[in-house]
Amino acid sequence: MTDALDPRTPVLVGVGQAADPVTADDYHRWSAADLAGEASRRAVQDAGLDPTVAAAIDTIAVIRQFEISTPGAVAPLGKSDNIARSIAARIGADPRRAVLEVVGGQGPQHLVTEFSGAIADRDAEVVLLAGSEAISTARALAGRDDAPDFTENVGGQLEDRGMQVDDLHVPYEVRHGLLGAPPEYAVFENARRRRLGMNREDYATAMGELFAPFTQVAASNPYAAAPTERTAEELATVTERNRLIADPYPRFMVARDQVNQGAAVLLTSVGKARELGIPQDRWVFLHGYSDLTERTVTERADLSVSPASVLSATTAIERAGIIADDLAFLDLYSCFPIPVFNICDALGIAPDDPRGLTLTGGLPFFGGAGNNYSMHAIAEMVDRLRRNPGTFGFVGANGGWMTKYSSGVYSTTPVEFTDWDDRPLQEALDAVPAPDIVEHYSGPATLESYTVTTDLNRDWIGIVVARTPDNARVLAVSEARSPGGPGDAASDEVIELLSSDAVFGATLEIGQDGERNIIRGIVRDTTGTTEEAQA
Repeated sequence: MTDALDPRTPVLVGVGQAADPVTADDYHRWSAADLAGEASRRAVQDAGLDPTVAAAIDTIAVIRQFEISTPGAVAPLGKSDNIARSIAARIGADPRRAVLEVVGGQGPQHLVTEFSGAIADRDAEVVLLAGSEAISTARALAGRDDAPDFTENVGGQLEDRGMQVDDLHVPYEVRHGLLGAPPEYAVFENARRRRLGMNREDYATAMGELFAPFTQVAASNPYAAAPTERTAEELATVTERNRLIADPYPRFMVARDQVNQGAAVLLTSVGKARELGIPQDRWVFLHGYSDLTERTVTERADLSVSPASVLSATTAIERAGIIADDLAFLDLYSCFPIPVFNICDALGIAPDDPRGLTLTGGLPFFGGAGNNYSMHAIAEMVDRLRRNPGTFGFVGANGGWMTKYSSGVYSTTPVEFTDWDDRPLQEALDAVPAPDIVEHYSGPATLESYTVTTDLNRDWIGIVVARTPDNARVLAVSEARSPGGPGDAASDEVIELLSSDAVFGATLEIGQDGERNIIRGIVRDTTGTTEEAQA
């Protein structure tokens, strides 16, 4: 059947992963470039190629490391001025085109889709996708006399696409504590709990039961950063070690960014694969894909779901000509429970589905390798599909605050590439009415969702999304409260409310303090039904 394929059909032919845990006996103190370089070397080897064939790579696209993903961030051990060409040099490649991708966990799957299209359009022939993080080494060694210097000045051509994080750092949201992943996702998680009408204890148990099987997968993965099997109760119970990060998330349910991990994927065309002598048992095809984007947090009609993520997933599966039940393997992006629940709820997949929901062990347990996690998921998927020819697998890659979602459906079954257009889908998503937003507000507001987190002083802060009497959306924060220390009665009352099952349906009194809306107190505390809370 492959003989009839268009020779420009893109195909994944090699994958590689690398890890360098600081606790290992053979700890190498590898830089991000070293880790990605090692993973890339293994990807070339995995394709069954002599290492000298790396010279055939004409394009390398690299996932942006966390240390260059935030404006003003500092690389404590130094960095390469052209990470793509630093990686290329380590494997003997000199590509004509080097690309540095934008911020976001959607990047790995997006790049597979993008450069599959480039290969089909004859804009590329052999493409290496790579990414890595050396965060554990940076945290362990920065400031020490024997710290390595990861600075590299290699220069050369680089298509730097920029961070593109404006939609992730909305000033109104940042002023009210919605900055960084834990509080953002916690607001979504609590909105889902409200929609389902579940109490705190039962929802915590559900999150633990979702993630307990992930720990089992991580425990057997040689690349995992935290290969420890844990029970649902252990994950859900807040302890000194499993401290609360942002309600409802204890530490064990939060993506683990302290990793030293790298992964790479090698793409080419069917014609070039034949020319290079890559065995057909190494070939994996992209059958369906979709990339879609959600609105900013405050502009979303329903905080408990991400329609863009769901539409991306369902579209990729539909384009592959299958249904969700036909998928043999799944890797759902799992920085927190809510992105997994979001896809499972929509596709009718039970949290305890016997197929499993991760191939790696998930971001809290395998490791959240910065923006590069899903490159590891794709590598695992390719390996799994090769061992089970003819089956289908789904990779869902999530970026931002459930902001960007890139989906891919893979199989060893040959298929020619189709250039699908996601723009009509995106236009339909963008046409859904958004709630009115009030940035400066004083008066009563009914709580819609919330979280409780800590500031730099470890003081508790309540963050709420609420609705005014005319149904406009407003953000507000509580005054900081020091646990066990003195605080004003209003702040104590607010934190107590937000920590109880009476939270949904409560009406808060909101005032202003400069550019922020402050929760001044509680007007009404109703423990009504979910429907009443939504009214």
